[in-house]
Amino acid sequence: MRVLVFGAGGQVGREVCRAARPAWFELIPLDRNAADITKAAVVSAAIARQSPDLVINLAAYTAVDRAESEPEAAWAVNCAGAAHIAAVCGENATPLVHLSTDYVFDGRQSEPYCETDDVNPLNVYGRSKEAAERAVRAAAPRHMILRTAWVYGAYGANFVKTMLRLGAERPVLRVVADQCGCPTAAADIAGALIAIARHIERGGTEWGTVHFAAAGSTSWHGFAEEIVGVARTLGAWRSGQGPRVEPITTDQYPTAARRPINSVLDCRKIAGLDISPPPWRSSLSAVVREIVGAEIR
Repeated sequence: MRVLVFGAGGQVGREVCRAARPAWFELIPLDRNAADITKAAVVSAAIARQSPDLVINLAAYTAVDRAESEPEAAWAVNCAGAAHIAAVCGENATPLVHLSTDYVFDGRQSEPYCETDDVNPLNVYGRSKEAAERAVRAAAPRHMILRTAWVYGAYGANFVKTMLRLGAERPVLRVVADQCGCPTAAADIAGALIAIARHIERGGTEWGTVHFAAAGSTSWHGFAEEIVGVARTLGAWRSGQGPRVEPITTDQYPTAARRPINSVLDCRKIAGLDISPPPWRSSLSAVVREIVGAEIR
């Protein structure tokens, strides 16, 4: 099975490249230098050249706050780029798996969001990703949109690496405690993508939208406390016990982009594909261990 991956240089893409997969899976990774998805001709040529059995689109503009001042750049990648890929996949009847986000929701409901709940993104990033979902649905009948949340990993810029860096510099970290979500390791998303690819290879036809995020939920403050706690047990803080983590409100930490207060995802539907998200704490421990170990070496 030939699997073409756009966005292979990002957090999730790097993990897909090193994830365990069947020997008969031929992974064809393309990063932004190899394929600029904002150019329709580049996308068309790449897919024609590789003749994949499956396309996975992980390419995205993910700088949520910067997107507010760079909306054209965010829309070019997140919406137009996804539309270019979906159009070619639709023409060729090639299955497409497209990665999306919890930020398509506005966070106003108290329960976890299921796949059929109404979308209402609050920021440019979320709006560009929601528009991409509509483009994928319109152009590629054989598609699966995988929404995930609060992505972190050993590669790229993310909340975990930021907390570890700031924790080495500051005695106190003040972190928002009134926004809740599901911290999800990029490696776990990669594992889910490989499982979906195998499902499609076996002839699965459950097309549509599914949620995949780590089991359980927490606030950014709770997430930061756990990061600091794991790092402390690994001896990451040369100055001793590391920083104290204090809770603050969203109003006390203004950002360019509004974020949903609750973006917890209901992931029961994906269980029908025999995919079970692991608990967020167990995955976090492994990632912090990898990051801290790399820094110590």
